[in-house]
Amino acid sequence: QVQPVESGGGTVQAGGSLRLSCAANGRTLNHYNVAWFRQSPGQEREFVGAITWGGGRTTYADSVKGRFTISRDNDNYTVYLQMNSLESEDTAVYYCATRYYSTTLHSNAGEYLYWGQGTSVTVSS
Repeated sequence: QVQPVESGGGTVQAGGSLRLSCAANGRTLNHYNVAWFRQSPGQEREFVGAITWGGGRTTYADSVKGRFTISRDNDNYTVYLQMNSLESEDTAVYYCATRYYSTTLHSNAGEYLYWGQGTSVTVSS
């Protein structure tokens, strides 16, 4: 079982940047695809992006494409979500989710087995 833990959330002004981290309690995330989702109050959970276990492929939601970047450091068992040019609409709780490697980068939350508790991001205008 690979239980992810998110960190790095906080409050930032519009136009600013934040980097979120996803680790797995000291265990390796190797061989696991990792995705980021977010959920705003009163909204459904929304796919943000995902990365294959080797880091060779990524995919992003249109709403964050060009602003957010997912990367991973498998030596340190950590996946990152770099968020630039933040907008008030990016305010949400961000979740890291994992599933055993597949060639498909899924955007459906139901495809991911292990979820973190989330980290809150607030973008002030």
